[in-house]
Amino acid sequence: MGDVRILGTGSYLPPKVLKNADLQEMGLETSDEWIVDRTGIRERRVADPETAASDLGHEASLRALEMAGLSASDLDLIIMATITPDTCCPAGANWLQARLQAPQAVTFDVTAACSGFIFGLNIAQQYLQNMTHTKVLVVASEIMTRTVDWSDRSSCILWGDGAGAAVLSRGREGPELLSTHIHSDGANGQNLLMPGGGSRTTPISHQSVDKGLHYLQMIEANMSFKVAVRYFIESAREAVAHNNLDIHDVDWFIPHQANLRMFQSMAKRLQVPLDSFYLTLQKYGNISSASCAIALDEAVRDGSVKSGDLICLPVFGGGLTWGSALIRW
Repeated sequence: MGDVRILGTGSYLPPKVLKNADLQEMGLETSDEWIVDRTGIRERRVADPETAASDLGHEASLRALEMAGLSASDLDLIIMATITPDTCCPAGANWLQARLQAPQAVTFDVTAACSGFIFGLNIAQQYLQNMTHTKVLVVASEIMTRTVDWSDRSSCILWGDGAGAAVLSRGREGPELLSTHIHSDGANGQNLLMPGGGSRTTPISHQSVDKGLHYLQMIEANMSFKVAVRYFIESAREAVAHNNLDIHDVDWFIPHQANLRMFQSMAKRLQVPLDSFYLTLQKYGNISSASCAIALDEAVRDGSVKSGDLICLPVFGGGLTWGSALIRW
């Protein structure tokens, strides 16, 4: 049957662009210089009000399937990583399955915040290795701009919308998914969370809305920064060590697109050039689970990633969750 291979990748960004200057014109006390200096973000994409996560995921999926030379009818498993599904019930993956017209495929969501795409790859890898499924679509799709308080300049400047996807199977040719590694720390999950929407605040009330419980919240941002950098580094090192490789063997680091300062710190501590980091956060912001999936697809399509390249995808997110994937392209 061969090893786990990536047959195709795809991504989709909504056309509406929200620049840093636009945020200032909306009345936010900020500036382009302030945002770029602290995050590296210059603009982000915003989905239209009638667009749902499955709509973005549908477009990314079609592009991944096209690259793979497959149709939706070939799929037998669809995994959707998201914290902004169309509805809590049914799952976002069910809405996506309907859009793709793939009733033969089993579908479910993965909720691992910004680490969701890697968690999805990990699950796909297990199913393919034990031969439960043969063609798997992993989609990460988020509409993060609907989770933010637009008066909170420390948070609303970070987020954008979009989707990325990958089609996987087993075989002997093509990019190989060498390994995936996932971790979580629920005891510290309160440092990055959306308090409302779950059973703690159901049903939604005027009181919960007035308290801002349905906005994404970052507690102790400086501490979260340090923790994220540590786990980004540990995840990258874990991936290469598992495969008996060295960190300097990596041609491309394609991380969850969180913050430029994080990657500058990460590159310095790993003693690798910042140029080996493929970054899209300057034009898309942080799209949670979809960030590294979108960046991977863009790196492949613009020719940055070449045959034989070793690619490391380290991620960190709310939950807390973190992990990595290593791919030989």
